[in-house]
Amino acid sequence: MKYKLLVLDLDGTLTNSKKEVTAHTYQTLITAQEAGLKIVLASGRPTYGVAPLADLLQLDRYEGYVLSYNGGEIIDWKTGQLMYKNLLDPTILPYLYRCAQENDFAILSYQDKYVLTERPDDEYVIHEARLNKMEIKKVDNFLEAIHHPVAKCLIVGNPDRLAGLEQEMFQQIGDRMGVFRSEPFFLELVPKGIDKALSLDVLLSEIGLTKEEMMAIGDGYNDLSMIRFAGMGIAMANAQDVVKDNADFITLSNEEDGVAHAVTRFILS
Repeated sequence: MKYKLLVLDLDGTLTNSKKEVTAHTYQTLITAQEAGLKIVLASGRPTYGVAPLADLLQLDRYEGYVLSYNGGEIIDWKTGQLMYKNLLDPTILPYLYRCAQENDFAILSYQDKYVLTERPDDEYVIHEARLNKMEIKKVDNFLEAIHHPVAKCLIVGNPDRLAGLEQEMFQQIGDRMGVFRSEPFFLELVPKGIDKALSLDVLLSEIGLTKEEMMAIGDGYNDLSMIRFAGMGIAMANAQDVVKDNADFITLSNEEDGVAHAVTRFILS
């Protein structure tokens, strides 16, 4: 088997528009794991939000890995070992909170199974909680509630207005932390240098594989670094154009079992 490690983005890649893994894709991935393939689920979601898919694909049984928060955490799903962690500088949280407040956006972060926010009724907060199958916990003061180490905050809101804030924040703090949109309405705020490729490089060193033995599949801008980095970088047919332009191969869309198509062609054939 030329490719021994398969890295999969979740939303828009592994899952369809219903946020489900189809029966065909599921069976293809189980068959590939039985043949010795290791799977990494790589997502901007918090670890709690990746867990149901990791369990569905039996990553504990087949010795797979979860890379959450866009690479802020890496977990060995068989042992539960936290292999890598990168946290936000707590001194920057007041600035993030102020940006959200002044622009009338909701800001949120995570703790265990909860999404923490002052605005539990915000449509985009509800969308994030539903996406990750997490509960929303209303807090009276966001800064006072975040007294634990966090790997990511999220500012959510109207895409057109959020684009302006993204540029403003990038100019102000882009040298100190990552500021980018994973969706038009989600502004990700993560530690400096966090991206999927850098964390995958750490993982490869830990498990003794090379990037030439790794295949990565994704659709979004935050998948770009890992697609460039992998020995075989694959874009979904529904991927952003810049992702397609940097891919070695373009598979079918997430509505057409694109992951299964790529795995069958390059790993199981």
